[in-house]
Amino acid sequence: MDALFSELDRQTEAVVELQTRLTAIPALGPRNGGEGEKAKADFLLGHLQSMGIRDIREFNAPDPDVPCGYRPNIVAVVPGRNTEKTLWVISHIDVVPPGDLGLWNSDPYVVQRDGDTLVGRGVEDNQQGMVSSLLTAKGLLDLKITPEMNYGLILVSDEETGSGFGLDYIVREHEDLFGKDDLFLVPDSGEPSSEMVEVAEKSMFWVKITVIGKQCHASTPDQGVNSMFPSAEFILRIKELETLYPAEDALFSPPRSTFQPTMREANVANVNTMPGRDVFYVDCRVMPQYDLNDVLGTIRAIGAEVAAKYGVTVECEPIMWEQAAPATPADSEIAVRTMASVRRIYHNNPHTVGVGGGTVAAFLRRKGYDAVVWSTLNHNAHQPNEWSSIKSTIGDAKVIADMLLTR
Repeated sequence: MDALFSELDRQTEAVVELQTRLTAIPALGPRNGGEGEKAKADFLLGHLQSMGIRDIREFNAPDPDVPCGYRPNIVAVVPGRNTEKTLWVISHIDVVPPGDLGLWNSDPYVVQRDGDTLVGRGVEDNQQGMVSSLLTAKGLLDLKITPEMNYGLILVSDEETGSGFGLDYIVREHEDLFGKDDLFLVPDSGEPSSEMVEVAEKSMFWVKITVIGKQCHASTPDQGVNSMFPSAEFILRIKELETLYPAEDALFSPPRSTFQPTMREANVANVNTMPGRDVFYVDCRVMPQYDLNDVLGTIRAIGAEVAAKYGVTVECEPIMWEQAAPATPADSEIAVRTMASVRRIYHNNPHTVGVGGGTVAAFLRRKGYDAVVWSTLNHNAHQPNEWSSIKSTIGDAKVIADMLLTR
């Protein structure tokens, strides 16, 4: 262990070089305006081969929307003493677009270094976790250290736009990769303190609500039905859902379901026209014990009452739907092993948490596998001037190493 940690401590320049080369290869899915992840995956395949990993497999998900016709997924395994058990570390190849270039202080695809900080699109989301996992593998191989169990790296596509061609595809089409005793770590979310080990998610859905009245001139309102009044009442009544679904669990923050009206579409383009159609959206993050169909039914019941009161038509259409996967138990081997290693490396007090949004761990949990999401991150994902920490990259690599070498 000491020899491996010393080796990892010497990898600062390796982190900079690998982050620089990864960032220079934009990996945008077609829904984000790109040609997919192939170029970046090809680089990673070469890098894995140069490290001396012999067990490297490709699982390409067919996709006619990219020039090569597929979205690449890579699996690499370093054998351990117990060949029947694998610690899988899962990171994603794709990134999000840089957004408004005017908000960046430099080219998003050219890494800038400032001491411990690296700036560039993708350096945190999810290249930091990816580089940590690669450092651990290289250290094991260079020092000829055999871990207690197999060490598996899974590099997936399409995480940023739903994972249908990434981890979801692998779990659906190639579940024979996994054993019943395997452990799964996803280094794609966390806190600067390193203490947050995510084991559960809320259910979530987005609903589009359309209120239809009758448009007319604002000076003759009796000739129409103003859709904004019933829409406003409906928006205010969304708050009732928190009382109707009151369950709380301190594992989550906030510890309750949340229902928030968010986006509103433009209705009319001029002040003196009374709108006959009004559209707004509600973001619902629901405690796992509730069935989303029941919540949607309640929203539609509120809509029916508003429609009857104002003489309008109300339509409630879900546009995103994710019933929560079963939680990973806090006393599961992967959760206990992760927290013990984090405690040893970072000398802190890690704890299990639940989150309000979905993670790729849900695909594994639905299949009965215990998975945790953990890393040391500073919440720069999707932001301009995204940055990551070299020190945290190496520290997280040590956590992975500790998990692999501790019996």
